[in-house]
Amino acid sequence: MISWKRYRKFIAIAFICFTLGACTGPQLMVESVSVPQDPSVAMAQLDSKLVQARQNQLNVLSPTWFAKAERSLAEAKKIQEGKGEISRIAAAASRGLTEISQAEEVGRIVHSTIPKAIEGRKLARTAGATSLGEDYAAAERQFLALTRDVENNNLKGAKKDQQGVVEAFRDLEIRAIKETILGDTRKVLAKADSEGARRWAPALYTEAQQELAGVEKFIASNPYAREEMQQKGNVALFKANRLFQVNRQTTLLRETKPLDTTLWVEGILNKASEALGAPDMRDKAFHIQVGNIVGSINALVKDRDFLVQKTEAQQEAIDIMSSRHPQEIESLKRQSREDAAKVTMLLNAQQAEQARLEAERIAEKERLEGQRRAVEERLEAERRFNELYNEVQALFTKDEAECYKQGNRMVIRLRGMTFPVGQAVIMPDNYPLLSKVRRAVRTFTEPQVTIEGHTDSTGTAEFNDHLSQQRAESVKKYFLANNVLREDQVAAAGFGSSRPLAPNTTAEGRATNRRIDVVITPREISVQ
Repeated sequence: MISWKRYRKFIAIAFICFTLGACTGPQLMVESVSVPQDPSVAMAQLDSKLVQARQNQLNVLSPTWFAKAERSLAEAKKIQEGKGEISRIAAAASRGLTEISQAEEVGRIVHSTIPKAIEGRKLARTAGATSLGEDYAAAERQFLALTRDVENNNLKGAKKDQQGVVEAFRDLEIRAIKETILGDTRKVLAKADSEGARRWAPALYTEAQQELAGVEKFIASNPYAREEMQQKGNVALFKANRLFQVNRQTTLLRETKPLDTTLWVEGILNKASEALGAPDMRDKAFHIQVGNIVGSINALVKDRDFLVQKTEAQQEAIDIMSSRHPQEIESLKRQSREDAAKVTMLLNAQQAEQARLEAERIAEKERLEGQRRAVEERLEAERRFNELYNEVQALFTKDEAECYKQGNRMVIRLRGMTFPVGQAVIMPDNYPLLSKVRRAVRTFTEPQVTIEGHTDSTGTAEFNDHLSQQRAESVKKYFLANNVLREDQVAAAGFGSSRPLAPNTTAEGRATNRRIDVVITPREISVQ
């Protein structure tokens, strides 16, 4: 095995060669980063930085250096899988860490050079412009041209061309709002009309049509009122969907006998009562049954709020106790030093020497004991991780999720997690699986969690990147809303179709590549 001294020397030589070689492309402007002694740790560090960089949009703000860092990580993994030399793995990881640091520096410059273009792109993507295919891809290429100008130190050119990119994204934003929000609304209204909504639900039909017309008029008169435009569009879509559902249910009820309709409504109320653990009140009037359900829900809400307040109070008490520990330790150390000084003054030279030797013996014993405990704690942590891994793995069937270890982390690949085509909405039939994931996360103590979204290669790369990020964010919001994790414990990253598990040439392969991965890093053995 290569010695650490030779390993450090190799890293230094490799970095010099890399720096000189980089003269043919964009120039490095940052100092080399410190590299962990263990190449595996360096690779994990680089992988983590790439996830964070993708979250921060560095793949488009500094595309050249981000791509270089990804290639360096892939090279390190390939050498490791082939059981290649540690020095080569270390060189690739070191190079990647330096490249991602350069991407971060370029990203900061881009933010200060073309802030309006960045904001315009963000607003267009939020409005759903990535679904506009080649038109969006053209604007994205214009944006990438700006960021590459910054990478090549052409700041003047980037600033000059910024306004054109802002206008392109603005046009896409307006189109996206009309096509995604109002387009869906028109389709729903047309469908409802074809099923007789104008006749059977005339008031709701008129209300939905008027709402659509009002939004169209507002967009024409207020093209820059982004938030109000989105809010009004959502209201119009809601009313159209409500009309559709009410009309369809009305059609069904027209063909149902009054008694069957009454029993159907009673069944709905009773099912809700049973789910809430409320008394069976089918012998009461319907308005009393509804009051029974509402009262049960209010009680549950109050109970939940009480538990949340109690948990927050307990956490505050723990934080206060934790803040006192450093002061208590320092006080004990100070008292220990004072006691040692008094003893030294009272002892004669011989006793002082004996005391010194005894102190050294005790210190050495404590040092060795500390080393032993550290080894035992590490082994215990690894043993505990394996136990928790097996415990979590047993939660899922093979159709629900695939669990595997990735170094010191656990990956839960959610095979059973599905989304509507082209959307990031979590549907109710996913809740049982996500409930198991919640139990899996809570099995570990204060873990760090990364939600990774992946798609197949169908559609444009821009749309897939955006869709995978939205889906990862949806799962992250689910965890936050259910108090599974705090904001500082969970991250979400969308990788689009860039990390396939199978060829995208078959339906089976594409289904495999459409996935959500939950990466859990336990606190006890997390990489520093």
